[in-house]
Amino acid sequence: MFQTVERVGYELTLDDISIAIIGLVRAGAVFRFVYCMVRLQGAEEEQAHYRKRAKNAVLFYVIAESIWQIKDIVMYYYG
Repeated sequence: MFQTVERVGYELTLDDISIAIIGLVRAGAVFRFVYCMVRLQGAEEEQAHYRKRAKNAVLFYVIAESIWQIKDIVMYYYG
């Protein structure tokens, strides 16, 4: 099927794309958490909002990592 793309002698596979997406998700979750922690220290009246956003960022990271692990298990089992 459409699992490879040819570009100047380099073959981009589905695994390469998933690794790039995993890196982006990890970096985004870490930066979101750090941003919320920095804003939490500066905003007295909005502490509850940023605390909840930081908690949601951690929850998103855990769920995203779980999804990639499940994908790997399914690919190993059926692949």
